Amino acid sequence: MGSLFLNHPVGLIAMAVGYVLLVVEMCIPGFGVPGTLGTVLAVLGLIVLQPAALQALVIVVIYVALLCVALAICMHSVARGRISKSRLVLNDVATHADTPETNDLTYFIGRTGTARSTLRPAGIAEFDGVRLNVVSDCDFIEQGAAVRVDRVEGKRIVVSQIQESQAG
Repeated sequence: MGSLFLNHPVGLIAMAVGYVLLVVEMCIPGFGVPGTLGTVLAVLGLIVLQPAALQALVIVVIYVALLCVALAICMHSVARGRISKSRLVLNDVATHADTPETNDLTYFIGRTGTARSTLRPAGIAEFDGVRLNVVSDCDFIEQGAAVRVDRVEGKRIVVSQIQESQAG
């Protein structure tokens, strides 16, 4: 099989470039151009090599195994590596309420908190240290404004802005 690669360096180069493009697509997902081009180059490289059926099967199995290793490395990097610390990954998320029944959001009715994002009308507000996805009763509430939970409609928490005269 070594002579197969030595006799067809163009096929070997096409498969190697295709592999690199597929790894780039795994690590930096986008519109699929590197992935599509990588797949085309890998198939063309295999066609240029013209291996026997058993050789082709062995090459494909090794190629897929190497892609699986690269995928595992990319997934580890996204979860715990440099990518997880970049601005590409959103780390600020709403949390569930620490109540006896987390599905019972009526616990928050009447509670006051702060808008952590601009509510246009949806956004995030914090109540007693718990960040929740909320919807404003009006059209727009500035970030940092005091809000109160007026009602809960299923999973929808409806808030309104507290006027300064009501806050005291």
